[in-house]
Amino acid sequence: MDVTSFWLAGRPATGDETFSVTNPYDGRVVGEVAVPTEAQVEEAVAAADAVRAQAAALPVHVRAEALAHVSRRLAERSEEIARLITAENGKPLLWARAEVNRAVSVFRFAAEEARRWSPTTQRLDTDPGGAGRLAYVSRVPKGPVLGIAPFNFPLNLTAHKVAPAIAVGAPIVVKPAPATPLSALVLGEILAETDLPAGMVSVLPVPNDRAPALVDDPRLPVVSFTGSVPVGWAIRERAPRKHVTLELGGNAAAVVLADADLDWAATRIGLFSNYQAGQSCIAVQRVYVDRGVYEAFVPKLVEAVGSLVTGDPWDGATQVGPLVSTDAAERVESWVNEAVAAGAKVLTGGTRDGAVYAPTVLADVPADAKVLREEVFGPVLVVQPVDGVDEAFAQVNDSSFGLQAGVFTRSLDVAFRAHRELNVGGVIIGDVPSYRADQMPYGGVKDSGVGREGLHSAMSDYTEEKVMVLTGIDL
Repeated sequence: MDVTSFWLAGRPATGDETFSVTNPYDGRVVGEVAVPTEAQVEEAVAAADAVRAQAAALPVHVRAEALAHVSRRLAERSEEIARLITAENGKPLLWARAEVNRAVSVFRFAAEEARRWSPTTQRLDTDPGGAGRLAYVSRVPKGPVLGIAPFNFPLNLTAHKVAPAIAVGAPIVVKPAPATPLSALVLGEILAETDLPAGMVSVLPVPNDRAPALVDDPRLPVVSFTGSVPVGWAIRERAPRKHVTLELGGNAAAVVLADADLDWAATRIGLFSNYQAGQSCIAVQRVYVDRGVYEAFVPKLVEAVGSLVTGDPWDGATQVGPLVSTDAAERVESWVNEAVAAGAKVLTGGTRDGAVYAPTVLADVPADAKVLREEVFGPVLVVQPVDGVDEAFAQVNDSSFGLQAGVFTRSLDVAFRAHRELNVGGVIIGDVPSYRADQMPYGGVKDSGVGREGLHSAMSDYTEEKVMVLTGIDL
């Protein structure tokens, strides 16, 4: 098998070692990836630091055209890249194709935002001392970005780090997840086709134990991390003088109120508790149903979950594939078994075959069970009855996480109340918390992280205001 190169300051390179990438469903090797040496990592970081001024001064049209080029090339190679995502991650082709399409949009949105990204002016003669003065306010890059991407959306969540960096003129060093580096490396290949300066983008598949050196490096003043809660907060504590954006975990809740369309709610919750095999920070994990419709709703939910097509990710009809590893599936299995031993009832699912865990619905789950309190990151949901809106919202907020929540209601008053009262980064009315438009602000509170992604939001995160005051202006 040919060795896949990494991307060092815009050019392909190999190191002294390689590692294998395996498919979670059948265990076969799908790629052999070169590992950068420490000297090569140093070269990449030094190149990003050396090009920072040139990158920041790039004309908008150069940045925008590079981003548009990536969007076009991802679209042209969409099926190839989707199959690569399925190969390395195990997600069904259904979702891999959707991920590529989202990445196409991310780079297109970034190109559009880059063209809109303009300085503002502010009159200062609102006070006599400011007569004849005008402030010109621009946003300038804080410096090169270290982007650390997760395994669950190996292309699109890498895109969410790379695209805003290019849009604002910030160099970026990407560290993909060791389990799923191949799609990020294809992105590096496509970026190398653009006219961006050498050194502006590097994609370095280094093992996790070498990431702290990158986090510590003062030449990378911005860190954008998506991943686990412990690692994310450890990065922030390790780099207190850096700008650190964290997109961490969640145990997303959906609320089904008495006025909801129960068939729609059951279908959406059933699918989006199990898409990506539940390996999404906003997959539905907790479902709170008004007691008045609980008995009518639960059979609909169980039927929706039980009808999902599970198994071979290469089959275009498959909706739920394997988790990223057998170890991950065994952990999910142990959490479910622990809940059942404490009194929970399995309404459907609850079985494992290798890395595939059957879509599972649990009821009567004890309040302290891991499947309720922590992030399962697997195809498991817990359904519970509640007495009205007050209890439902209290249950949603009774979590150490706060990424997104979904509320199925037809009431506009309840919708705005949810927006006011739910302690999360985003509230989705009439649908699951799993809904995300890539251009909107996205991020959480509490243990779900700090900062926001979404193109405009991330561009703001990567930059800071810089003011020039013009004096003696006849306004």
